[in-house]
Amino acid sequence: MENRPTIPQTDPKANYLAHKAEIDAAIARVLDSGWYILGQEVEAFEDEFAAYIGVRHAVGVASGTDALELALRACRIGPGDEVITVSHTAVATVAAIELCGATPVLVDIDIATYTIDPKQVESAITRRTKAVIPVHLYGQPADVESIIGVAHRHGLWVIEDCAQSHGAVYKGRKVGAWGHVAAFSFYPTKNLGALGDGGMVVTDDPALAERVHLLQQYGWRQRYISDIPGGNSRLDELQAAILRVKLRYLDQENARRRDTAQAYTRLLADTDLALPSCRPEAEHVYHQYVVRTPHREVLRSYLRDHGIGTLVHYPQAVHQQPAYANRLLTNGDLIQSERAAAQVLSLPMYPELADEQVAHIVEAIYCWSKNA
Repeated sequence: MENRPTIPQTDPKANYLAHKAEIDAAIARVLDSGWYILGQEVEAFEDEFAAYIGVRHAVGVASGTDALELALRACRIGPGDEVITVSHTAVATVAAIELCGATPVLVDIDIATYTIDPKQVESAITRRTKAVIPVHLYGQPADVESIIGVAHRHGLWVIEDCAQSHGAVYKGRKVGAWGHVAAFSFYPTKNLGALGDGGMVVTDDPALAERVHLLQQYGWRQRYISDIPGGNSRLDELQAAILRVKLRYLDQENARRRDTAQAYTRLLADTDLALPSCRPEAEHVYHQYVVRTPHREVLRSYLRDHGIGTLVHYPQAVHQQPAYANRLLTNGDLIQSERAAAQVLSLPMYPELADEQVAHIVEAIYCWSKNA
């Protein structure tokens, strides 16, 4: 086992400690209540999160992957249908499409933003296409307005994957409030992270919200009576209570992430690294600060040797991975996705990362570049 780096790439414990008293009180409140599944905490968090995103409905579920799967099922997408999304994403995006029986069709990204290329979407549409999933990767809003334009012309559902973009804004509206329905993850390292798994489906459409509610718990409107086939994907009371605490600090912590990103960008300007850019009229929330270099593994090893943690999001595009290679539909050669997978490196990024630590990371990168 590798030694824990002095500066980890991400640090969910630091975020817990930053809000420890409030989180501990919230946990105690749930434990004392005697109600642990789908109670007042979940209902309150659903209302608060919907208001934060700017939509009318939110349904808490067990994970971000479940959120995507239930969003797809709520749109009645299943076997025989095709869903267009990107290959440069967490595998959960593609797994959710397959879990509902549909066929993923993978398109390339815009390398400047690492998000879906709307031109690629248009050319991938067939008579079987039912939906498109734009992924707001790394906290960067996708060009969702253009995607919606394409989808509207072809009568497609737009399902936003917001797993990495809590609080991101595009043209004055938060991501998650653009498409027909959107999915969020509350995995502990997310900008809004639980202390376990959790997810949320949000929508302005009451019919979609009702269907997600049914799918979430065995198709029940009345307990023990299933109106439609459903499953079990419930956000529990403890996680909802914790997330209610953290939601109050999300904008403040996203602002801190932006400050850290601006410091990285300013201090690394004279290096040969490809630095992240922010889409015009967007507010990036820097779930990750991702640089790109053809010498990634050498740089990563150097930083590890100097106590600095990094991660690669993601070392292979989905279509390159053993479980999916040569069996997924792709729209041409995914050149930019493969380029990103070979070169991206996520530097340390979390709200508690100190300015002095950022300076140390930058100094280490300059030392490496001089000797490279």
